[in-house]
Amino acid sequence: MRLSPHTTNILVVGIGGQGVMTASEILSQAAISQGYDVKKTEVAGMSQRGGVVSSHVRFGEKVRSPQIVPGEADILVGFEAAEAMRWSHYLRPSGIAMVNVLKLEPPVVSLGLFAYPEAPVAAVREQGVEVRDFDAGEIARELGDLRLVNTVMLGAISEHLPFAAETLKQCVMRRFAAKKPEVAALNAKAFDLGQRAGKGLDNPTNCQALPDHLL
Repeated sequence: MRLSPHTTNILVVGIGGQGVMTASEILSQAAISQGYDVKKTEVAGMSQRGGVVSSHVRFGEKVRSPQIVPGEADILVGFEAAEAMRWSHYLRPSGIAMVNVLKLEPPVVSLGLFAYPEAPVAAVREQGVEVRDFDAGEIARELGDLRLVNTVMLGAISEHLPFAAETLKQCVMRRFAAKKPEVAALNAKAFDLGQRAGKGLDNPTNCQALPDHLL
């Protein structure tokens, strides 16, 4: 297998308790499994549930620093809309933002230190980058478990990576292999539905265009 010479920069952001760190760990494991050098860093502001969380994941033939600089992220994974907006300046012009439309007010807002933005997804689009927004929480809710949001988000970005989407899916499955078989099966469904959402195929009229395994 020939590695991509380009270093891939992925910024995962959200609110504590959403699975941001779990998602970045699985991404890193998938890249390692393909022979990439991987560097990852995580920052949890008020690390308790509800605090803002960000994780930088970088992989390539040789990566020296775990830190993504503004304007260099290939993919922004926004688990929460305002956090996606807050970090959108990190995207390169050719980058893509996968944004969960969920709006959660972190403690800095509830304490009155900052105001929650009126239209965060629209503000990301104003950066001129490609944006795919969808309700990952609703997808997880329909599957019966809100904890599946991180798997939905991983599925959404799976076709924008320098390795096969199936590689990332298998890493997700291995993560839950020690649990009940039905948990692994549920995560497989969440991944597939996230993959569909990431393609912008959440409109029922587009279902005919989906591959059979995503229907």
